[in-house]
Amino acid sequence: MRTALPLATALALVASPALATTIEVTIDKLVFSPASVQAKVGDTIEWTNKDVFAHTATVKGGWDVTIQPKSKGKVTLKAAGAVDYFCRFHPNMKGHLEVSP
Repeated sequence: MRTALPLATALALVASPALATTIEVTIDKLVFSPASVQAKVGDTIEWTNKDVFAHTATVKGGWDVTIQPKSKGKVTLKAAGAVDYFCRFHPNMKGHLEVSP
């Protein structure tokens, strides 16, 4: 015999937001890879620095994450929009995020 889900449960299943994810970006040989990432508000970007010197992921007027050599750094995205970031120590290193609501 088949039973129906109560209406409130069915609506909760349909209306529940997608779970936030962690998006990994590698830093290797002075390059963010991938250089461009699509994410959602609530997602976390985690950088893994494979280089032997420190880097940053810096947004002008926004966040500034320092990633030590052979370490990780992360930020949780709080707002939708396009975000360009760079390394303060190596300004030629650039990344881009497209953050959707």
